[in-house]
Amino acid sequence: MTYLRDTGEVSAEFRVHDDVESLTFRTSGTHVRFVAPGAATRGQFGLFEWNMQPRTAGADAHFHKTFSESFFVTSGTVEFYDGNRWMLAQAGDFLYVPMGGVHGFRALSDEPSSMLILFAPGAPREEYFRELAAIRDNGRTLTEDQWTEFFAQHDQYRAE
Repeated sequence: MTYLRDTGEVSAEFRVHDDVESLTFRTSGTHVRFVAPGAATRGQFGLFEWNMQPRTAGADAHFHKTFSESFFVTSGTVEFYDGNRWMLAQAGDFLYVPMGGVHGFRALSDEPSSMLILFAPGAPREEYFRELAAIRDNGRTLTEDQWTEFFAQHDQYRAE
């Protein structure tokens, strides 16, 4: 139990659509909205909206040590890797990945796709995505060691 009082409190926080930070990866057209980053949820979780163009690579097989990740497809088709195989997921399908679970995603169909990504607890993933977009959009080239270090700074580890 984490709430110890006997009565409730007024503490809800409303976020207006236009006040939510977002970014677009220019190289792929993927548009990400940081609907509720950990900073907005007192570190309890992070919720991002992830919108991909047709035939878009996503994340190669990887895992995280300090947070779980959940994916809920809201439109189109997304392919998920569960550590063993790639699976096609459509609107309404859900994938839960516990801490340490190998996973990946991509959208290789001919239609746009969208999903919600939930991180728990609320790791500061928005900083990872900001930096990743800057690296890709600026055409910066990293060595394998630099990629490994960058990923590790953001609790992301390759599982190839």
